[in-house]
Amino acid sequence: MTEQVVTRFAPSPTGFLHIGGARTALFNWLYARGRGGKFLLRIEDTDRERSTPEATAAILQGMAWLGLDHDGDVISQFEGAARHAEVAHQLLAEGKAYKCFSFQEEIAAFRDQARSEGKSTLFRSPWRDADPSTHPDAPFAIRIKAPQDGVTVIHDQVQGDVSIRNDQLDDMILLRSDGTPVYMLAVVVDDHDMGVTHVIRGDDHLNNAARQMMIYEAMGWDVPVWAHIPLIHGPDGKKLSKRHGALGAQEYQAMGYPAAGMRNYLARLGWSHGDDEFFTDAQAKDWFDLDGIGKSPARFDLKKLENLCGQHIAISDDAALRQEIEAYLAAADLPPLTETQSSDLERAMYCLKDRARTFPELLEKAHFALTSRPIAPDEKAAKALATVSDGILTELTPHLQNVSWSRNELEEALNSFAESKELKFGKLAGPLRAALAGRAVTPSVFDMMLVLGREETLARLSEAAK
Repeated sequence: MTEQVVTRFAPSPTGFLHIGGARTALFNWLYARGRGGKFLLRIEDTDRERSTPEATAAILQGMAWLGLDHDGDVISQFEGAARHAEVAHQLLAEGKAYKCFSFQEEIAAFRDQARSEGKSTLFRSPWRDADPSTHPDAPFAIRIKAPQDGVTVIHDQVQGDVSIRNDQLDDMILLRSDGTPVYMLAVVVDDHDMGVTHVIRGDDHLNNAARQMMIYEAMGWDVPVWAHIPLIHGPDGKKLSKRHGALGAQEYQAMGYPAAGMRNYLARLGWSHGDDEFFTDAQAKDWFDLDGIGKSPARFDLKKLENLCGQHIAISDDAALRQEIEAYLAAADLPPLTETQSSDLERAMYCLKDRARTFPELLEKAHFALTSRPIAPDEKAAKALATVSDGILTELTPHLQNVSWSRNELEEALNSFAESKELKFGKLAGPLRAALAGRAVTPSVFDMMLVLGREETLARLSEAAK
């Protein structure tokens, strides 16, 4: 392919970035980025009642969290209304569209009658071939002249060739009688003017493609490559909805899922590269292609998402992970980390990230590094402390005073102490976890001691022994 690939994501601002929209954006982003192309963003804000700055901001925030950067400025469809109308009038002047004076009540009455008689509700305007001399001095819509015989074939990279009989297509309105352009016209004009080469979108738009092709062909414009992707369903096989859980991308940020894990999971949701489940962004950009997209709806599986997120947390850079956790706390409206906590968290990251699937899980493991004295043990930890005499913790402290603060030395000192008390180390580990973290489930005792340092470790043991 010699021409530069240009894809676009064109959401309607509904208040948040739907998880299905996020996957569509991701597919467009991967396809463009993997080919050195452009990924553009257009907000389809022609519905002025629903389109608010807040709704647009929510979409931009969701994309920013997912790391889906776009090229150039965000394009407003509403601001292109004059250009859309210009194209409608050009088609009218060229005889490829016509003035329709039929009013809404007339069309509605026709459809009601057709429905009651079991006939087609496809409206055929009586003004298509009317002599201009018969035109009344009244408001009019501009309709395109649809082909009336033959078939329109949508060559789709996912669905295959889809044929639609032209006698099933009506003369679509391009410009309403109040002069405002319809969505179908606006989409085509915007895509053409933006240089979009590949339209990757949900398969609920598949039928729109046939109608939009009428405009491309009437204007003599190149038709883009179509790729209509199946929608996302819940685990029960029904269309993803609120009953299945969170729908907005930012909700997943606030729940503590890492963006890299979400990108990986959404990429696998309806697309595959062999048997690969876990992959990096670089691999996804390199591998992603339209022929890997399946025709069947994908099922959203929270367990698979969590599994992939855990793998991404494990390989993440410690500093980057700390920054993303701080962003998660802000998104979840939780208290921010202090400068000391942030530093301690990053130092402890090596022993926290291996088995955490979400940021709340990681932060729970990090409790020992984020809390401060006095350590308040939870119920399980308090029981563990009760199983060992205060004297044992008191006796342990001098053994650690002069130990070289390395893992090998600490292991040797603690195991030696346990043997001297005729205890298995496991019997000592529980109370140590409780004393150091106030929790029964923690990273290893040795890792906690290394992160906390000698002074803080001894202080916590001394307090627990009182």
